Amino acid sequence: MPKTDTILSAKSLRYFLQLIDTMNYTQAAQILGITQPALTQQVKKLEHAIGAPLFGQMGKKLYLTEAGKEMESAAVELLSTINGVVSDIQEYAQADKGNISIGVLDTLQADVFYEFLRFFHRKYPEVTFSVDYYDRKELWRRLDTNLIDLAIMYLPDNTKKEEINLRHQYNHNDISSDRLVVLTHKTIVEAGETYPVSRFLDRKWVAYPDDFYLTHLMYELFGKKNKPDISMKIASTDEIVQMAEMTDYDTYVTQSYYDAHKYEINLTPIYLEGEHDFHISYVYRKGKLEIPRMENMLKEFENFLDKRLYSSRLLREVNQK
Repeated sequence: MPKTDTILSAKSLRYFLQLIDTMNYTQAAQILGITQPALTQQVKKLEHAIGAPLFGQMGKKLYLTEAGKEMESAAVELLSTINGVVSDIQEYAQADKGNISIGVLDTLQADVFYEFLRFFHRKYPEVTFSVDYYDRKELWRRLDTNLIDLAIMYLPDNTKKEEINLRHQYNHNDISSDRLVVLTHKTIVEAGETYPVSRFLDRKWVAYPDDFYLTHLMYELFGKKNKPDISMKIASTDEIVQMAEMTDYDTYVTQSYYDAHKYEINLTPIYLEGEHDFHISYVYRKGKLEIPRMENMLKEFENFLDKRLYSSRLLREVNQK
């Protein structure tokens, strides 16, 4: 075993740096709560391990040698690393501290989740969140490679690989239901009614790119023989709606987006036959429950959703009376 293994301990490094602060053995020993001979012994051990003197003396004054200056930089860096690792481990083991990384599907209205984050932050102010938006492919990649702790996305996913992942590697839970709404220029339709796809085969569309979740839903509704005639593909929901309003093209959005912006939209909302609900869900790797802050956050989220659902049910019952 190299002699530096037993000498370069966190304790010896702290003693060394404290002596640099005071440049006085007696004062440094008092601050450290040890005897002066004990401090002197630790410094001598360091010098012996390194093979060079760390301090010189002119009269009664100490000064750092060149080796001491090099050692000072190394000691600061080593102690910083040690303290950082200890801090990370302590945060890992605590339910009320640390960071949680969230990925959100870029076409999704995550209002309920942000409502929860505001509630959770008031209760646990030392837990921080990093929230970024990604397309579906990138969201799964970041989950698979552990770059994010939690994903907010639409389910069921219609990609075979992700369905397998969900069964074997991930847990998931539903936040709320959503559905697809067609926004049309057609005049011989009534808002909120359901129509067969055949009524819209002659329409041109401004749509999301092909790898977006809602586009896959539209392709399923139209069937393999009747793909929608898409003239423009835009990734931004706001831009899609604006482009549709400025042209004769129809488009499609989620019910949650339409409900949030219906007073700004000048198109008629309808539904297509065969369309069914999908879910806004949160997804996380099964091992994440071993992290106390993740386990705590997910329990709080489930309780929050249960209370929100109960409040909504009470409100509906009151309105029905």
